[in-house]
Amino acid sequence: MPVNERVVKVAAVGDIHCNESHRDIVHTLLAHITEAADVLVLCGDLTDTGLIEEAHILAREITTTVTIPVVGVLGNHDFESGKQHEIRHILCDAGVTLLDGETAEVHGIGFAGVKGFAGGFDRYQLEAWGEAVIKDFVQEAMDEALKLELALARLREMPLVVVMHYSPIRATVEGEPWEILPFLGSSRLEVPLTWFDVVAVFHGHAHNGKPEGHATRNIPVYNVALPLLRSLHPDRYPFRLLEISSPLPIPGMEP
Repeated sequence: MPVNERVVKVAAVGDIHCNESHRDIVHTLLAHITEAADVLVLCGDLTDTGLIEEAHILAREITTTVTIPVVGVLGNHDFESGKQHEIRHILCDAGVTLLDGETAEVHGIGFAGVKGFAGGFDRYQLEAWGEAVIKDFVQEAMDEALKLELALARLREMPLVVVMHYSPIRATVEGEPWEILPFLGSSRLEVPLTWFDVVAVFHGHAHNGKPEGHATRNIPVYNVALPLLRSLHPDRYPFRLLEISSPLPIPGMEP
């Protein structure tokens, strides 16, 4: 590694589904991540049923346990009760940088995040044809892809990490029932990745998928859904730890 670079340890996990019954599990997980990593990435489904009370539980655990920067996105469960805006405010007040087309720079790494959406993969993608509701469905995935493209374009030259909930590729959702694969992600989310120097993509959502795959240009994609990681490695704490080399800060430019 060049002397003007450093290694940043990024821990990623999704699908925590925080509620009162999971409080101790979440606390233990966050404590171990804080010890092991320099940055925590949360890949959606942070609450179980999208309730404000669940968001407050997670917020308290983050404020009392986590001492490293936290970057994340919301997932479909966080939208379930129509309280996604309140959940976002609660978690942001707890110090989480939640991304929905926004970006964050942490330790010399650029993070771009969107929730993403469904629609299918490759030549089996749902097309915007027919009923208006189908066109609206497809447009949602296209809008999420556009938000991701614009976010990546705003980041300067640095290692780029993408955070989302839905998958941009089929490989990391395989293992789920084939009937639901189109609802686990969309290849439309993959397109913006190929236009930038993305070093890693993290997503959740597919509890029974595969832990990793590759997008076009050999971009690594990691499925970090907590239930998947727990089933694959029952003897470990369920998070993915990735080491990324980033430029050292210029003196006086970073705290």
